[in-house]
Amino acid sequence: MDLILGRFADAWIEQLSERELADFEQLILLPDPDLYAWIAGHERPPMRHDCALLQRLRAFHSPPRDPT
Repeated sequence: MDLILGRFADAWIEQLSERELADFEQLILLPDPDLYAWIAGHERPPMRHDCALLQRLRAFHSPPRDPT
């Protein structure tokens, strides 16, 4: 999770709002297996954790899709 969250933080941390920073801090406190499953799209996160920042993390680590 350090690599997954670290790459995202390196790219976006300076551009996050106060709310997004608070969400990021909450997400990094969660168990790694749960957070990984949500970011990888293997499981749906509970509504209390399904925030815009988690969606942004998911998009950041999703491979580009071929439009054809």
